[in-house]
Amino acid sequence: MDNLFSRLLNERAFLLADGALGTNLFSMGLETGDAPELWNIDYPERIATLCQQFIDAGSDILLTNSFGGTRYRLKLHRAEGRVRELNHAAAQIVRQRADACERDIVVAGSMGPTGEIFEPAGTLTYDDAFAAFKEQAEALKAGGVDVLWIETLSDSKEAKVAYEAAATTGLPVIYSMSIDTNGRTMMGVTPAELVQLGTELQTAPDACGTNCGIGASEVVAAIINMKTAAEQHQLKPVLVAKANCGIPEYVDGKIVYSGTPELMAQYARMAADAGARIIGGCCGTTPAHIAAMANALNGYRAGDKPSLETLERVLGKVSTGAKAQLGGDLSIAGGALNGGTVRRGTRRGSRKAQSAN
Repeated sequence: MDNLFSRLLNERAFLLADGALGTNLFSMGLETGDAPELWNIDYPERIATLCQQFIDAGSDILLTNSFGGTRYRLKLHRAEGRVRELNHAAAQIVRQRADACERDIVVAGSMGPTGEIFEPAGTLTYDDAFAAFKEQAEALKAGGVDVLWIETLSDSKEAKVAYEAAATTGLPVIYSMSIDTNGRTMMGVTPAELVQLGTELQTAPDACGTNCGIGASEVVAAIINMKTAAEQHQLKPVLVAKANCGIPEYVDGKIVYSGTPELMAQYARMAADAGARIIGGCCGTTPAHIAAMANALNGYRAGDKPSLETLERVLGKVSTGAKAQLGGDLSIAGGALNGGTVRRGTRRGSRKAQSAN
């Protein structure tokens, strides 16, 4: 099947994704605790405006405003019966902006975690999760997305069921996990295991990687470790890096991210050097940051992977676990005994009450 996403990947060295939705929507009036997905119907012009700002900044890939679009997340806002309506609208808003652009823009249907815990620790069954993700994926496809983008997951079981459900649509599928706990996801998945997961799926993923997390340095470290693991297993995945814009700080009653456009430009090149081919920003990343990243990647040719010293000097501290992995220990236990001290500031914490990044 001829697909824009697949074609652009074959034609270009890198694709630039967009930045944050939620943290940018706050500046447009979104309140803490609100569901951004409801804005697809209530304020579609605001979502379209943000999309256009990312297009103007240079993004090649735009994610839909549907991160919390499963029935489980929408139930928190008494909107579980509006899955098709809200996800279809999310896709249509971005599709219309992309189609109006003179250059090619990939529309990616964002699919976030359910927020539920699987059996036996929790109550979520495989079949129920599959049905929820499939319902969302079908609505996004009907709205016109080019690819389905599963993001910010921490549990390999949830990543697998989300992928299998999304794959039933026939669209390209990406999965991305949040490496935010000492070089692992909150549920203990290492970068090496994230890559290995791709071999356990019924069809090969079109890309995989990491988003959100605890800053650009940790994301680049994770990409290096994914690339190393892939090479050890003779795999060649397309890797995705979508880092938060620095570390969040509470200033004058608001969450402010510390990353400057200059820092994110450096991160973009270092992510490319580490092996990522799809690069973007997550929480706190504005169109201004994306514009700086676009300039940094324009005509750029990836160089040698950055050293640990360079990572920490330019982008910030790296966790103990990630350091162990960079040193060659890609095991589950690598670096675990000493723990990690890097400050966490992820979408999971700020996004429990709202479906945003």
